[in-house]
Amino acid sequence: MKTRSNLMLCLLTTSLVFSFVTAAWAQDIKSRMRSRLPDIVALKAEGVIGENNQGYLTILKAPTDKKALIAAENKDRRTVYNAIAKKQGTTPALVGQRRALQIAKKADPGTMIQGEDGQWRAK
Repeated sequence: MKTRSNLMLCLLTTSLVFSFVTAAWAQDIKSRMRSRLPDIVALKAEGVIGENNQGYLTILKAPTDKKALIAAENKDRRTVYNAIAKKQGTTPALVGQRRALQIAKKADPGTMIQGEDGQWRAK
């Protein structure tokens, strides 16, 4: 009986630790994305980058010294889409496509948006 109690305690502790780590991990991603936002907004306003129809940033005007910034943002978006997909029982691609529609609706005027047809247009 004591072994079963120890096992239950171990499972409960593991679950609590996992929840804490997951929350800290999510907060870390959110913080990184928030810190990049001013640069991303500026690059969108300049037409250097746009929002593609898969939920990721695309460089439209080369060259840019912000490739690492764009790659980091897209990497974090991919991580978030994967986590959402796992939680909802769907694919990361579908999550990205749905997010792309949300981003397009909220985008500032002039932001380059890739439509479902693949064409780029200023909002």
